[in-house]
Amino acid sequence: MFQRWAKGIHWPLVYSIIGLSVMGVLFTYSASYHDPSQYELKQVLWAGGGLIFLFVIPFLSYRSFLSVSLLLYVVFMVLLVWVLFAGDIRLGAQRWIRVGSLVLQPSEFAKLATVLALAHFLGSVNPWEQNNRSLLLAIALVLLPCFLIMKQPDLGTALLFLPMAVVVLFLWGIRYRYIIFAFIAGLISIPLAWQTLEGYQKKRILVFLNPSLDPLGAGYTALQSRIAVGAGGFWGKGFLHGTQSQLKFVPEHHTDFIFCVIGEEWGFLGALLVLLLYGILFRSIFQVISHTTDIKAKLLAAGIAAILFAQVFINIGMSIGLMPITGLTLPLISYGGSSFLATSIALGLILSIHKERSIF
Repeated sequence: MFQRWAKGIHWPLVYSIIGLSVMGVLFTYSASYHDPSQYELKQVLWAGGGLIFLFVIPFLSYRSFLSVSLLLYVVFMVLLVWVLFAGDIRLGAQRWIRVGSLVLQPSEFAKLATVLALAHFLGSVNPWEQNNRSLLLAIALVLLPCFLIMKQPDLGTALLFLPMAVVVLFLWGIRYRYIIFAFIAGLISIPLAWQTLEGYQKKRILVFLNPSLDPLGAGYTALQSRIAVGAGGFWGKGFLHGTQSQLKFVPEHHTDFIFCVIGEEWGFLGALLVLLLYGILFRSIFQVISHTTDIKAKLLAAGIAAILFAQVFINIGMSIGLMPITGLTLPLISYGGSSFLATSIALGLILSIHKERSIF
């Protein structure tokens, strides 16, 4: 069975996934070293479940997921609505559904369901015969989950849909004038968008522009994260020896700010290792995109790549002070079951795309 599975598998992609997953378990353990919650054991379980998806999905074929993409989209839109009325509230946000001891974050899976639905829809429409109705339907597919996720509120996750939509539409063959028009409309709507932000979201942006504006309040996490990364130097302070992380100066250091734990304990070399693994992962995805001839597969892989790249860029950027704090996790490394499983399924679909091309 393994030989059958291994035929046509893109091994550099698999190795990068495993490497990032191992880094995630190690630094979840470090970040929760003095915490009785034992997050690292839960992360091992999530990693095991993710590897199972990586093994199974290439057998199932990405085409089977595309064929039920509309159903998946509807299911997760319903779950996003359910969250708004009956979701668990943590730290002022209502993003989770609890079923017994299982806690699910539907927005993580809604990203993948939206990419599948968008790729399936646009892949069935000839870009040379594109009309306003098709374009509006595609935009509606993206804006609906954006709106529902923003109501949780979770601006960071909602924003990930925008680069995904731009990349998929561009690769599909949208006319340049639509992109230019959307860009201009976005610039014009900035003042209106600012007025719709929550108070804490406005403060995060202002603190990003001037971290010393509120050093003991909204700017505290950003300042402590930068201190942690800078304190690691070239070699780092050593595994389990990071003062900022071990003494919990950085909040949420096992989830949103796990990169600062890596930077403090393994220094520049550890951060470089993480970037190298992500580089291999994205290079592998781009190879799959460039070699597949199925337009739906190409759009699906590009949409997944756009979401993951934006999430990595924003998470690392906010850890070193180059991006405002948004509450996004670092894919495959941060603690979190929904995030890890959704990412594993997405990457399993990439493996499936490459495997089918290699076989046929």
